[in-house]
Amino acid sequence: MNFQMLVGLALVLMVSVVSAAERIKVVCTTGLVADLVKNVGGEHVEVVALMGPGVDPHLYKATASDITRLQRADVIFYSGLLLEGKLADLFAKLARRQRFVYPVAESIPESDLLEPPEFQGHYDPHVWFDVPLWSKCVETVRDGLAEFAPARAADFRKNAADYQARLVKLHDWAIAKARELPAAARVLVTSHDAYNYFGRAYGFQVIGLQGISTVTEAGSADMVKLVDFIKQHKVQAIFVETSVPHATIERISKDAGVKIGGELFSDALGAAGQMENGYDVGTYEGMIRHNVNTIVEALK
Repeated sequence: MNFQMLVGLALVLMVSVVSAAERIKVVCTTGLVADLVKNVGGEHVEVVALMGPGVDPHLYKATASDITRLQRADVIFYSGLLLEGKLADLFAKLARRQRFVYPVAESIPESDLLEPPEFQGHYDPHVWFDVPLWSKCVETVRDGLAEFAPARAADFRKNAADYQARLVKLHDWAIAKARELPAAARVLVTSHDAYNYFGRAYGFQVIGLQGISTVTEAGSADMVKLVDFIKQHKVQAIFVETSVPHATIERISKDAGVKIGGELFSDALGAAGQMENGYDVGTYEGMIRHNVNTIVEALK
């Protein structure tokens, strides 16, 4: 390798180091929020998610290393609406010390949120299952990143608009796919009540065994009631979730004589690059497509 080639390689390495150093260090809670930030931030962000695949955010407790990452972050994004129940106080403290701390759901109008009676006066936090609602969360990320780095705001606006356009297409696809089922067959039985927004957006009756938060446990009376419901309504399949233990749903499947139609992603994405039914479930778009396809095909 001659001198000119060595100089050229050194310059490339220097540019790469500078570029990495200039990236905005963003820490997110869930993979869902991290995916949102990656799509809006693009090359300008370096994103870390505290909770990996299969992790239940309702029960998650921050480790010492998590707190260090949060304190060193330039910008912090979390889902909000008490999804990360045990971290709520921590985010409140960080927001007082650090300026750039945002719950992505804050851009959703309260009139669009669901407030099921069993959640004791709180909103259902699982807003990502209604694609247009999740698209509104793009605005929080766009504006939060632009507030931290105004010089890059034009890029954030363009990335946000491009991503929202993809989400419009995703929503249209989900509606069309759901309509492959007759309305009477659109009954979704899962481990916990994470799919109310999904039901409202795509015309499904949703029955969750544990309620909205996995903090509560299902009792034997709840299980008997659900078995009776499945038999009476001749439900074709029920579903397990990646972030909730399968044992209870498997028991109900056996007692009700109904098949398990597949595993759905609820509070967490899959691993990066994980392919299920031809979809990358490590991304929000792939996760939605996998879930909708799994549900519809199992209930046909």
